[in-house]
Amino acid sequence: MAEHLCELCGVRPATIRVAVVQGGRRRQLDVCDYHYAQLTRHQRQISPLESLFRGGLFDGLLDAGVNETRAGRADSQRDAPVSKGIDLQQHFSEQAKEILQRAAERAVQFGRREVDTEHVLYELAQTDTVQRILSSLKISASDLQHYIDTHAPKGEATQSPPEGADISVSPRLKSALERAVIASREFGQNYVGPEHILTGLAEVTDSFAGDLLMKYGLSSHQLRQQTLQAAGQEDKGHAPGNTPQLDKYSRDVTRLAREGKLDPVIGRSKETETLAEVLARRKKNNPVLIGEPGVGKTAIVEGLALRMISGDVPETLRDKRLVELNVNSLVAGSKYRGEFEERVKQIMDEIAAHKDELVLFVDEVHTIVGAGQGGGEGGLDIANVFKPPMARGELNLIGATTLAEYQKYIEKDAALERRFQPVLVGEPSVEQTIGILRGLRDRLEAHHKVTILDEACVAAAELSDRYISGRFLPDKAIDLIDQAAAREHLSSTSRPAEVLELEAEIAQMDREQEYAASHKQFERAKALAEQIKGKQSQLNDATLAWKRRVSTSSAEVTRTLVAEIVAKMTGIPVADLTLEEKEKLLQMESRLHKRVIGQEEAIGAVSDAVRRSRAGLQSRRQPLAVFLFLGPTGVGKTELAKALAEVVFGDEDAIVRIDMSEYMERHAVARLIGAPPGYVGYDEGGQLTERVRRRPHSVILLDEIEKAHPDVYNVLLQVFDDGRLTDGKGRVVDFTNTLIIATSNLASEVIMGTSRSRPGFMQGETGHAPGTRTAKERQLEPVREGVMAVLRSHFRPEFLNRIDEIIIFESLSAEQIRSIVRLQLDQVARVARSQDIDIEFDEGVVDHLATEAYRPEYGARELRRRIRQVIENPLAKQMLDGAVREGNRVVCRFDTSDKVAVFEVREALPQEEARETLPQKREPASAAGDAGPAGKPASKPLRQSRKRRNADGDDRGNQPAA
Repeated sequence: MAEHLCELCGVRPATIRVAVVQGGRRRQLDVCDYHYAQLTRHQRQISPLESLFRGGLFDGLLDAGVNETRAGRADSQRDAPVSKGIDLQQHFSEQAKEILQRAAERAVQFGRREVDTEHVLYELAQTDTVQRILSSLKISASDLQHYIDTHAPKGEATQSPPEGADISVSPRLKSALERAVIASREFGQNYVGPEHILTGLAEVTDSFAGDLLMKYGLSSHQLRQQTLQAAGQEDKGHAPGNTPQLDKYSRDVTRLAREGKLDPVIGRSKETETLAEVLARRKKNNPVLIGEPGVGKTAIVEGLALRMISGDVPETLRDKRLVELNVNSLVAGSKYRGEFEERVKQIMDEIAAHKDELVLFVDEVHTIVGAGQGGGEGGLDIANVFKPPMARGELNLIGATTLAEYQKYIEKDAALERRFQPVLVGEPSVEQTIGILRGLRDRLEAHHKVTILDEACVAAAELSDRYISGRFLPDKAIDLIDQAAAREHLSSTSRPAEVLELEAEIAQMDREQEYAASHKQFERAKALAEQIKGKQSQLNDATLAWKRRVSTSSAEVTRTLVAEIVAKMTGIPVADLTLEEKEKLLQMESRLHKRVIGQEEAIGAVSDAVRRSRAGLQSRRQPLAVFLFLGPTGVGKTELAKALAEVVFGDEDAIVRIDMSEYMERHAVARLIGAPPGYVGYDEGGQLTERVRRRPHSVILLDEIEKAHPDVYNVLLQVFDDGRLTDGKGRVVDFTNTLIIATSNLASEVIMGTSRSRPGFMQGETGHAPGTRTAKERQLEPVREGVMAVLRSHFRPEFLNRIDEIIIFESLSAEQIRSIVRLQLDQVARVARSQDIDIEFDEGVVDHLATEAYRPEYGARELRRRIRQVIENPLAKQMLDGAVREGNRVVCRFDTSDKVAVFEVREALPQEEARETLPQKREPASAAGDAGPAGKPASKPLRQSRKRRNADGDDRGNQPAA
């Protein structure tokens, strides 16, 4: 099928359907994202209320706002009906629309680029209806206008908006208009007039207009009473329905739709039409919506209710009520046999009597199976009661449930299953989710009183899809933008630090004044009273300024704020989501070399693979990268995995380490993914799957993978290839945000043998021409051939074929060993400084450890053991017997004759210098190889013994301490 193109440019694909007014006629256009942005910008320049009205405040402009939908590709979908929210243009009276139009002009005259509550209140005060209400309460409308004219925030006054300026509607005004619609419905009126808008303004108490009405003593309750009197009515509740028993255990969804209490439904036209088709059947007209949690099943039913009140449904559904039955309320309280059955019979009698007027909706419809059998043995459940009328077409029932619950409860009962018609509801795409968020934006802005930028809607959809696994769109995106708006509202309305500090100072002065008065210090109490008076005046000014800022400025939800919420939920640093990663990725080798000495080839290959993934050149349905690290023990394989966790995910602890030597038996596969049902440990989950579900953004280290049973490799195949794994409970675990590293000592003999026969054979070489083979590459070729031969003899081809990079770790050179020794000695010095001891090591210690302590077959781990024996053990003894104390400066040298380390205590550190030498925070070890940092010593707080030692003059000078 040909791609549907934009009707304005004819080049780009159409993604959004909008409605425009051209020549006085309304028509729909399918446009691309570029032209949508241009049309929206043009609309906001002239008509700031485009998201609240189908038509703009001025004639001939774009009249589609929130209710645009994603355009279909097929031409047949062009004129398909669209799910809409309440048509505010239809319900607002002409006088109310004129008031809002003049309010926008008033905002421009006040020099504002945002239409707010004070502008609407100013124009309302000129209407006869509002003037009658105000005069009945002894309030002058002209005084109200004068106060607004003198106290309302103003900018540079103009008669018309400058070219290119954006004029928007404040969230406070949106909230007030929304409340005006609700007030109109509660009064039983089918229009929104000036009196309803005035009531809505009074209910938004944190706005300029709401605060002004409160100063005049006008509460929303008083205005409601005056509005009812002006309309010649009395305050009354909803009239009782003709199904009293059903109303006890249900809610009328169509009534909620008429009252404007349902969110608009964007898209889902296909599913809504299928729903209407099944309901229009003669028999077995019972659709059931089946989909994953959060994809919008309940929203589709609410969209049907919105269509029913607007008449955009078949004739058979046009005058019906859509009622949602609460199964829990129906069962609750039925303790004895017969109570539940009597309730169900009464409800079924009412449904039968009004079968042509009712459509029943049961959310989580699987709960009707078995519901009610607890009242006594042999009792019927709701499902069996519903079966006969469902088969005869006497009961229109809509159900909604997940696929797992449908299979578990509904499909087991074949008689019940055949009475339902499944309607599958899939997860919307990211583009469709963006449209849904744009549709909900006005409701969220009115609720949170913030402005949600379009970039925030796009970020919420894209980032939730990429980083939040285990949940589904659009639910996770809506929750994300909702939480971001809530955070911005709380931060913008929280009292500033200046106000909090003044309040704390006043409270402290009050306590001091009370103490002075109680101890007859009257002069001090009088002085404190004067100070409190001054501070109170400062507090009042600061509070007034803060409230004025809150009432006149709109907090904005941006992409950065959404990214911060994602970072908090997932544990990924916010910089990785919002800042450009180019510089960090280009410097990845240097950042890894701070942790790992040498291994140029390995670090280069790892960095290239990560850059490819982050640049988007790798499938999003695969892990970030899959590496196999080969080499002898102690050359840096595990340390590089830890360094990658810190560089890629910002935390060294973001690593899931699995020791594959624990999976040598065939049945051990169940430990990775969880035991199947019926086996011991079924409820515990898998060692791998559960840890990745809890932390989906991490490095997975499969240590010594060659020791695992071959069946384990079969399980890992789909992880390496598709980035997903199904655990023992049938849940799909997402591995697309993980970086997988498998380590192995296979072929170590080949690598070590070549290293011993040709020392330095893998040292780097630079300056070669592009496309030519270096000497290093020529040396590596036979080594790689030998290594691959060993790997092919142990692993099957399909396993090796799914690994992105097979990386060979070199044996360490002499200079690299010296660098490692220095790094590990620096770690010892940092630990000593935490005990207030400054220690230095001379080159003799480094030479001895690098030449005598290193063994190629053991790698850097042997260095760690020798440093513990030669340095740390003697130093611990000297600290315990008092030879080395806090505040000492110690020099460690190696005595070649006695083969021991000697600690010489030089002079005591001056007080300030000793404090400056202490590190501000403990840094992780920077040793190479698999040798990790030394065990963490028991740290203790600094004591004052340094001062006592200096006072006593107990200084050993240059005497040896060993």
